[in-house]
Amino acid sequence: MNLFATKKHIVLLLLLSLLGNFYVEQPLFAQNKKNLENKKKQLEREIEYTNQLLNETKNNKKLSLNQLVILNKKISIRQELIATINNEITTLSHQISNNKTFITALQSDLKKLKQEYAQMIYYAYKNQDVYSRLMFVFAAKDFNQGFLRMKYMQQYTDYRHKQATLITQTENTLNNKVQQLEEKKINKNQLLGSEQTEKQHLTNEKTEQQGVLSQLQQKESLLKKELEKKKKDAERLQQTIQNIIEAEIQKAKDKAKHDNKPEPKGLVLTHEAQQLSNTFATNKGKLPWPVLQGTITEKFGIHPHPLMQEINISNNGINIATSKGALARAVFEGEVTGVASIPAAGKVIIIRHGDFLSVYANLNEVYVKTGDKISTKQNIGSLLYNIENAKTELHLEIWKGQLKLDPEIWLYK
Repeated sequence: MNLFATKKHIVLLLLLSLLGNFYVEQPLFAQNKKNLENKKKQLEREIEYTNQLLNETKNNKKLSLNQLVILNKKISIRQELIATINNEITTLSHQISNNKTFITALQSDLKKLKQEYAQMIYYAYKNQDVYSRLMFVFAAKDFNQGFLRMKYMQQYTDYRHKQATLITQTENTLNNKVQQLEEKKINKNQLLGSEQTEKQHLTNEKTEQQGVLSQLQQKESLLKKELEKKKKDAERLQQTIQNIIEAEIQKAKDKAKHDNKPEPKGLVLTHEAQQLSNTFATNKGKLPWPVLQGTITEKFGIHPHPLMQEINISNNGINIATSKGALARAVFEGEVTGVASIPAAGKVIIIRHGDFLSVYANLNEVYVKTGDKISTKQNIGSLLYNIENAKTELHLEIWKGQLKLDPEIWLYK
C-alpha cells in the first residue's frame, strides 16, 4: 500500500473541495444574484405603479396622449424586467454547470477513496494479528529500518482513520451539492415560467399600444396644437428662470459697484453658499425624488415625440408622472429664489443651492415664498391635476449657473 499516493490523493481532494466552494458558492455569484433579485422587485413595483397611473387615465374615459406615454413607459419597464430575468437565468445556468462539474469530480474521487479504503481494510484484515506485525518489524535489516517500519504501521493506521473520515465528509459534501443543484434547477424553471408570463404581458401591452396609437393618430392635428402650446409654456418657463438668474447676477454687480469692487461675471457665492454648492455636487445620483412616488415619462434633452416620430421635442428637465393629489418636495436644502405663475402651466418654484438651481413646475398651490429657507424633502407645493388628460405630472429641472443639467442622473436610483 503506497501511503505517499494516498496522502497526495487526500491533499488533491481537499484542494478540489476548496475549488468547488470557489466556483459554486463564491460571494460574487451570491451578490450578483441578490442585485438582480432586488432590481427585479424594483421593476415589478414600477410596473404596478404604472398600472395605477394607467387606471387613472382610463377612468377619464377620454383617450389622451398621456395614456400612450404611460403605456410606453410600462412597456419599457417590462422589457427591462425580462432582461433582468434573463440575466438571473444566465447566472443560475453558470452555477448549475459549475455544480454539475463539481459533483462529477466528487463522485469520481469518492469512488477512488472507497476503492483505496477497501484495499486498506483487506490489507489490515490479512495482517491483523500481532505476530504478523511484529514479524514485519523484526524482519528489518537494522534498527533504523525497524523503527521506520513501526512508524509506517502507525501512519498506516492514522491514514486509514483519515480515509474513513474523508469518505464521510466527501459524501456529505456531495449530498449538499446535489441538493443545491436541485434547488437551482427548480429556481431556474420558476424563472423560465416568469419569463414566459412577462413576455405574454409584453405582447398584450404592445397590442394595446397599437390600438391607442391608431386612435390617437386620428387626433393628430389637435395633438400638434397641444405640442405647440407646450413649447410656448417651456419657453416661458425658461425665460422665467433666466430672468431670476440675471436678477441674481445684477444684484451681485450692484453690490460690487457699491463696494467699489470689480464687476463679477456670474453668480457670486458667499462662503456658506459655496459650501452648500459643493455638498450639492457631491450628492449627484443620491438626491431624493421630488415626489414620494412617481415614474419618469419624459427624459431630458431632444427626443422623438411619442406619437409623431418625425417631430422632435426638447425637454430642459424631466417629467415625472405621479398620483392625483401628490405633493412636490425639495430635492435638497436651499433658499427659494423665485415663485412664478405660467398661464395654463401652473406655478413654478425655483430653489437655489449655492451655484445650483432646482426648478419645480406644474404646481397647483405653493407652500413657500421667495427668501424661505428650505430643508431636504420639505413639501413645497401640491401638483396640478390636468382633468382633460387625467394626469398629474411634475416637471423638474436642475441648473448649474446658466447650464441645464439632466435631473435623472442626479436622483437616487
